[in-house]
Amino acid sequence: MNEVDISKNISEYRKRNELTIKELANLTGVTPSLLSQIEKGTANPSINTLKQISSALEVPLFNFFISDVPTEELVVRKENRKKIMFAEDDSFAYELLTPNSKGEIEFMLMKIPSKGSSSKEAFSHKGEEVAYIVEGEVRLYLGNSVIDLRSGDSVKIPPHSEHKWENINDNDCEVIFAVTPPSF
Repeated sequence: MNEVDISKNISEYRKRNELTIKELANLTGVTPSLLSQIEKGTANPSINTLKQISSALEVPLFNFFISDVPTEELVVRKENRKKIMFAEDDSFAYELLTPNSKGEIEFMLMKIPSKGSSSKEAFSHKGEEVAYIVEGEVRLYLGNSVIDLRSGDSVKIPPHSEHKWENINDNDCEVIFAVTPPSF
């Protein structure tokens, strides 16, 4: 986990708003010397002081506690994707397109071989899902409905909706989908 530098974050937000320390002091009621010490990391602001600063800078308070994520942690190379295989059918796979499942959304590639399916039985999960058919044709069992989809189509699956994917053709099928919140 990355260390959070509140002082750096406050300074960056102040500069984005094109404010001097003195101008921010006037907006917050905090002395310029205390603001300077906070930005240098030599003074620790109270929660009330942080609230005043966040209000003046028009940013949510929690933004001061967010650290930058190194760019290399944001990229998933094709050859480094995490694969989720199921014992019942090792030809069927999910590939995680997001670096991990720790964020607010999960993005995956589902590969369904000819005549294969995502599961034996329909299943549900707490997340809302949106899927896009990249290649092939697929049948979606969604609740009591049966929906045939082909390349270029997309579908939204509400949270807690039982569903199952099935490739009814002779060619492989690829579906990209996003789930929020993550459920794998």
